[in-house]
Amino acid sequence: QVHIVESGGGLVQPGGSLRLSCAASGTIFRFNVVAWYRQTPRKQRELVASITRGGSTNYTDSVKGRFTISRDNAKNTVYLQMNSLKSEDTAVYYCNGATFLSGTRFDYWGQGTQVTVSS
Repeated sequence: QVHIVESGGGLVQPGGSLRLSCAASGTIFRFNVVAWYRQTPRKQRELVASITRGGSTNYTDSVKGRFTISRDNAKNTVYLQMNSLKSEDTAVYYCNGATFLSGTRFDYWGQGTQVTVSS
């Protein structure tokens, strides 16, 4: 059984920073890709940032230059450093771990953590 747990969400003022953590049971290397998604009641879940097993990263355009995804293999944790936060970053953030086996993708999700950017 794979468990993913997010933490680090909260309330922050515009321009502030938060760091989200995604901890996985076992080794983080089990996943080919670990990603952060976010969702609001009015929008579909969207990919925010991802990091591959090899360390390659990818970001959605709206967060480039503000967010950084990283991993600490020793702690089996992936982080999302969020700087210069805007009100439109308000959402529930979900961590996703994906593995690929014989052409089939297996997704594992955490329960989500709320990020609210408001003055």
